[in-house]
Amino acid sequence: MRYDHITDLIGNTPLLRLDPAVHGLANVELYAKLESCNPFGSVKDRVAWGMIRDEFDDIVAAGQTLIEASSGNTAKALRILGAMRGVGLRAVTNRIKVTEVRELLQLFGAEIEELPGLSECPDPTTPNDVYSVIESTMAKNPGAYHHPSQYTNEKNIEAHYHGTGREIHEDLDGARIDYLIGGLGTTGSTRGAASFLRKHNPELRTIAVVSERSDFIPGIRSETEMWDVGLFQPDFYDRIMTVTAAAAVDATLELATGYGVLAGPTSGATYSAALEFLGALDYSSIATDQPATAVMIVCDRIEPYLSYIRKRRPDLFGRNASRPAPPDERELSTVPALSPDDLETLITTAHPVIVDTRGAMAYRIGHVPGALNIRDDQLDDMFAQGIPFSRTHPLVFVCPVGELSRRFAALARRAGYDATTLDGGITAWRDTGRPLESAPRL
Repeated sequence: MRYDHITDLIGNTPLLRLDPAVHGLANVELYAKLESCNPFGSVKDRVAWGMIRDEFDDIVAAGQTLIEASSGNTAKALRILGAMRGVGLRAVTNRIKVTEVRELLQLFGAEIEELPGLSECPDPTTPNDVYSVIESTMAKNPGAYHHPSQYTNEKNIEAHYHGTGREIHEDLDGARIDYLIGGLGTTGSTRGAASFLRKHNPELRTIAVVSERSDFIPGIRSETEMWDVGLFQPDFYDRIMTVTAAAAVDATLELATGYGVLAGPTSGATYSAALEFLGALDYSSIATDQPATAVMIVCDRIEPYLSYIRKRRPDLFGRNASRPAPPDERELSTVPALSPDDLETLITTAHPVIVDTRGAMAYRIGHVPGALNIRDDQLDDMFAQGIPFSRTHPLVFVCPVGELSRRFAALARRAGYDATTLDGGITAWRDTGRPLESAPRL
């Protein structure tokens, strides 16, 4: 089929019936909406184009640069769309945790501004949350930027209402759709598609998928992080399910090997939640002889997330699975937690090795005096090879609020180290008025 412009390929993505012999769900027809088939590879192609399409000529005429809170697929789509008409992109984001994502944006010429983020406790006198930086940048350069604002822009929802939801309805010839399942990032895809489908079946149940609070799955947020999303309406969803990164990776592999769907971890998490939710339904209570119909949204492709999967499952790449098993609740509960007073005393009496697990920018802005900076993902890699610290000094791990550091302390104690965590993290240290040491930019 011939097309005259790449934007003509955005939308109208395939709807794939997933073979029941693979998923094993009785009385369910499960379909996958393959948003990964959009031209730039993700569900965000619809959103990016939908947010700028109407203003694009004005953006070009004014010589503006796009500025957006994104570290992934939205930024990628905005950058490519803009580049074709000479429009730049400034992507403002908290620390990018997936190497390929950063490299793709760099390859396409996006300007990336990585921040420590509020979760990494920057200097409270400096606006370092993403939206404050965007507002400040725009205020300092009036008229220079156009901010699509995917987390608050209703056009995000409209793109999926008129596109994704309508297409699902038409592809199933107007048949009743009982369940829609999707991951939560901006919430645009689930809210938009479900709103359209509810017009035709008010009983549609919408299942949202988030990561475990202390876990990380690219493309979706944890339930606590959802409150930062302006479009998020918790009452819109019939259920919000949490999925671990391990379950997401396993399900990602099943999508590929079971159905030939090369999807990213967000889609793996969605598939995992779909199997759990649909498998637990009591179909005897459903007043129909027809199987239930469920649709899950496949957000993007697997290729940009190989480093993410490799870190969690090195055995899949022909490497020994040498990572230590995560600490259990008993191990975590026995980790001594130092108050800021306790740590201050320990510094003067025992000269501990203090390891700050935050990103480099947060560390530079302010850290416990004398602390080393080894980022959490780097520590994970180091611990897989053996803990690289001397046993002659106590170890104190520090993170934003004390949760991540407790895990590292538990692993170190398992190996026989005198390891503790700073209770309340760098936040508690700062809030007690203790000094923070800054580091020069290298």
